[in-house]
Amino acid sequence: MIIALVLVIAIILLKYKPAYKISISGITLGYLEENQDLEQILKEKMSEESNKNIDNIMLKEEPEYELKLINRTENTEDIKLTSEIKDDIIVTYKFYEIAIEDTVIEKVNTSEEAENLVEEIKNTASNQIADSQINLNIVEKYTQNEEEVQTNEISIAMTDLHEKASKTIEDVAAEKEEEERINSLPTINGIKLAVTPIQGTITSRYGVSSRIRVSTHTGLDIAAVTGTDIKVVADGTVISACYDGSYGNLVKVDHGNGVETWYAHTSKMYVKPGQKVTAGEVIAAVGSTGNSTGPHLHLEIRIDGQHVNPQDYLYK
Repeated sequence: MIIALVLVIAIILLKYKPAYKISISGITLGYLEENQDLEQILKEKMSEESNKNIDNIMLKEEPEYELKLINRTENTEDIKLTSEIKDDIIVTYKFYEIAIEDTVIEKVNTSEEAENLVEEIKNTASNQIADSQINLNIVEKYTQNEEEVQTNEISIAMTDLHEKASKTIEDVAAEKEEEERINSLPTINGIKLAVTPIQGTITSRYGVSSRIRVSTHTGLDIAAVTGTDIKVVADGTVISACYDGSYGNLVKVDHGNGVETWYAHTSKMYVKPGQKVTAGEVIAAVGSTGNSTGPHLHLEIRIDGQHVNPQDYLYK
């Protein structure tokens, strides 16, 4: 009996092998031998199917392992990825972005590909980068949304790299220049004065006395040809646009934070009270209305109702 039992066991072991039946949510994936890493197998299999750079795979539920004797010819790595089981897998993708400052110009799968692209850009656009003081960055990105992984093969990425990089560098440089310009603008109570109202000759400065005035000058006079466009210096709301005694045709704009600008002696007024205006918008035309000896703009800046010297901020 012992000999017979040994023979039976030997025959069984020759024909069958022990393996673990793997199931998740009641769905059988296949069979694995002992010490095989299920998550690593799933990662390799999903990478082959999606052709995406999968960094990590996690299972929402613990898999069920059941020891079985299976035919030795059975493939113990043939894990079936059905649509049902994919819902129980959390996949994290990794890819690399090549960015000029914060503008992404390309996405690739590996850090080596990203470094090759950056080196290529440096070789072809080094002068542009140096002149603009622009940073070229490689950003490692992770996502669980497969649609975000819109990467290109290195050969495809190289095709229009030079043109794309050059254009982006120019755009980013222009943005930086505009940002620097805005940051350098004069500020009153947090209000940036983006433009000067007109180009012309200063004929009377703030605080001076004159025979045609009963008090010292409350603004700045800039002479220009009648009809010259007058631009508002910052965003705001028109609070007045009417004839106002010695000021002649006067436009007043409220910019917030207690800041107002006044534009006097105009020949025409193109705005109405309550109208929203943006910096640089034409609101009136140079004239010589009111108490005036010739065509010019009388510009006043007021803070909380008190006039201040416009040349502390404009026409320095």
